[in-house]
Amino acid sequence: MKEVHVIRRERFNSAHRLFNPTWDDAKNEKVFGKCSNKNWHGHNYILFVTVKGTIDPDTGYVIDMKILSDLIKEKIVEKMDHKNLNIEVDFMQGMVPTAENIAVQIFEELAPGVTATGNTLHCVKLCETENNFVEYYG
Repeated sequence: MKEVHVIRRERFNSAHRLFNPTWDDAKNEKVFGKCSNKNWHGHNYILFVTVKGTIDPDTGYVIDMKILSDLIKEKIVEKMDHKNLNIEVDFMQGMVPTAENIAVQIFEELAPGVTATGNTLHCVKLCETENNFVEYYG
């Protein structure tokens, strides 16, 4: 069978502050600019999760999109939507919550569940703004 990539889109809204706790406020502001606002700021994130695998001859699916959607909602959306990434999201603790770090952590959270379906998590694409995107391929 041929390998196919399937993609699921989900959305969530989160607040965060980009800052390195080992730096003073002046350095954080110099490096991160307005993203280091002490009162936080937020984004309407768009997440694309790409799974690769072969088409099951019985179902015609690579992965049942309902199963993939449920996995993303359980592992990511329920934990991140309307949350502060610096404070409330367990898998984001101890790191600067840049789009790069968020994408990597989302990949790490989803990979075991996707693997359990007999497929491979190929890519996580995170859109932080309409102009800024990050892709992580594990």
